[in-house]
Amino acid sequence: MKTLSRLYVALILLFLYAPVAVMVFFSFNEGGSVWVFTGFSTQWYEGLLENTEMLTALQHTIIIAVLSALISTVLGTAAAVGILAFRKKFSVKLSMTLTNIPMMNADIVTGVSLMLLFIFFGRLLGLTESLGFVTVLIAHITFNLPYVILSVMPKLKQLDVSLSEAALDLGCNNFQAFFKVVLPNISSGIFTGLIMAFTLSLDDFVISYFTCGHYQTLPIVIYNMTKKTVTPDVYALSTFIFISIFVLLILYNTVQSSGEKRRAKR
Repeated sequence: MKTLSRLYVALILLFLYAPVAVMVFFSFNEGGSVWVFTGFSTQWYEGLLENTEMLTALQHTIIIAVLSALISTVLGTAAAVGILAFRKKFSVKLSMTLTNIPMMNADIVTGVSLMLLFIFFGRLLGLTESLGFVTVLIAHITFNLPYVILSVMPKLKQLDVSLSEAALDLGCNNFQAFFKVVLPNISSGIFTGLIMAFTLSLDDFVISYFTCGHYQTLPIVIYNMTKKTVTPDVYALSTFIFISIFVLLILYNTVQSSGEKRRAKR
């Protein structure tokens, strides 16, 4: 049974990561073919520095991802604290149901509805262009919020209420008790929500496509390339993003495990 279970896990991992391995492999292809490997070369990575369109789109994507992740983490953490502060269970259940709806909703429905909303307010305010940087940022914050709330909520439920009450008895006000007692204990959940929001925003296509206007992100630029021919420099850029996210997840797991070890020692 152990051999079969290990073989099953190996096949699942192979199925998941084989496409990524092929992408990384062909990003070092010397020729321009995306299916015949002619030799090892790093020319496509060097060519990325000269591709202004792709670098601009990458810059737009990183700016949106960082800003939306930070803003949604702050708002989501505050929302999670506020939801648990409700005294009635019905209010908590209703709030969690409303939080889960955007996650279950289809991306195309969310994208189209946000696009119509932005165009409506743009026409109402007399703007010449209703869609752009601000609309993409608001859209990304909107679909990131539920993930942050659901990441922070379990940590808040695990937190002993008596800790914040003891801080209040020792002279702290509500503001000091939150930042000195509550926030450090839920920091792992906050960081998880931050990383999840960043990665979701980084590769979003559907919602960004309907709300971007002329402010195009990297997934949209790559999609436009697929209408013609996908060149290996797209593989090179995707490999760079994959490695960056992979290193980020390793750092996160290292920080989380070290934090758990410190709490276990205490």
